Amino acid sequence: MAMHIKTTETSCESIPLPIVRLNRTVLLAGVLGALTLRQPLLITLLFVIILPAAIFGRRASLVYFAGSRLFAQKNREAAVESPQLMRFNNSIAAVLLGFSQLAFLLGAPTAGWILAGMVGVAAAVALGGFCFGCFLYYQFNLQRYRLFGK
Repeated sequence: MAMHIKTTETSCESIPLPIVRLNRTVLLAGVLGALTLRQPLLITLLFVIILPAAIFGRRASLVYFAGSRLFAQKNREAAVESPQLMRFNNSIAAVLLGFSQLAFLLGAPTAGWILAGMVGVAAAVALGGFCFGCFLYYQFNLQRYRLFGK
């Protein structure tokens, strides 16, 4: 159900799938690393990495910057994804990671780990082929259209 634009033409507006996969891998690895080491500071690091991308888009994304250089060759011929969809997914991750931070700060580590775990599970499932954030994005736009039209 992933909403990728299957094309080999990359435009300045689209995000190549190798970068999308890198973003998901960073989220999954960060959450797994934090859980394994029981280190909420790694969740803070993920939050700091994802928040600028959620607020400002790819121009402020450390993952996009790294992926553009690491996968420069692959990106030229890769299928692409909508930047709005990527930003929506990053916004969901940032909100969950932000609430996770609040839970840790307020002395509710179990809630913090659950919220961070939700990000990790969503990233793992997306890497496996079903993008839950993409599903939510589609449903959001469908309901918005039903309520307000265009």
